[in-house]
Amino acid sequence: MKKWQRKDLVGLENLTREEIELILSTAESFKEVSTREIKKVPALRGKTVVNLFYEPSTRTRVSFEVAAKRLSADVITIATETSSVKKGETLIDTGRNIQALKADIIVVRHNCSGAATMLARHVDISVINAGDGWHEHPTQALLDIFTLKEKYGKIEGLKVSIVGDIAHSRVARSNIWGLTKLGAKVSVCAPKMLVPVAIEQMGVRIANDIDDALKDANAVNVLRMQFERDEGTAFPQQMEYFKNFGITRERLEKAKKDIVVMHPGPLNRGIEISSAIADGANSVILEQVTNGIAIRMAVLYLVAGTKN
Repeated sequence: MKKWQRKDLVGLENLTREEIELILSTAESFKEVSTREIKKVPALRGKTVVNLFYEPSTRTRVSFEVAAKRLSADVITIATETSSVKKGETLIDTGRNIQALKADIIVVRHNCSGAATMLARHVDISVINAGDGWHEHPTQALLDIFTLKEKYGKIEGLKVSIVGDIAHSRVARSNIWGLTKLGAKVSVCAPKMLVPVAIEQMGVRIANDIDDALKDANAVNVLRMQFERDEGTAFPQQMEYFKNFGITRERLEKAKKDIVVMHPGPLNRGIEISSAIADGANSVILEQVTNGIAIRMAVLYLVAGTKN
């Protein structure tokens, strides 16, 4: 297996299949740590991880905090609304100051696409992208893929449908890059105004409707409808969306009996997915949250190791 050599993890688009598989296999070895009575290993003892979040987050922020602490790292979380960002400090200046404080890793979430890449170019310490604008959310896609691999034992040949707000979804983009590199067949399904132009060039199929998307799929990844992005540009109404694209018991009865239902969260129950399905036997939504810790432990460990 190839050794990890990248200082940063800013996306899956530029990773090789071998690098993605290395992260997944490393996460496998770390998942066992969370089952111990004492949920800690000394892998990053003496290292400092700074969570720098410019957008609200629950699962991702807490998951990175838990992952870093289980690796025995020191963790600092900066709430930008109470930091010098409010005084006009730029992302690059903030990053350089964090580096001057001798931190080792910055985990950054930002509302601008490309922010993590820009920061990584201007600091010598490692940068991990926890979501940047509409661009990528690599660790979310990795935990989604890890969860699918646990269920099926492989990714090669799986049929995965991504349903929802594709246009504004960094989760969709990272999943598409990761899944296709590992040999899955990916379909996307959304209202026409939410399907990006030329998305087929990413190696995906556009499903005609929700029944087409679910037919023969091994898994469906249900995306949150980002109604806050609506600027009067013909977003579907919430009830209209649920009627035409919502994942319901009736729709799932037409799909494979063992289809896996995923959602990156937060859930909009009754809009993207019914409660019966979100809490049902096919759902792996909470397993995704659990697997996020193992994936983020793996990523923190690998990028930290480039300096050893």
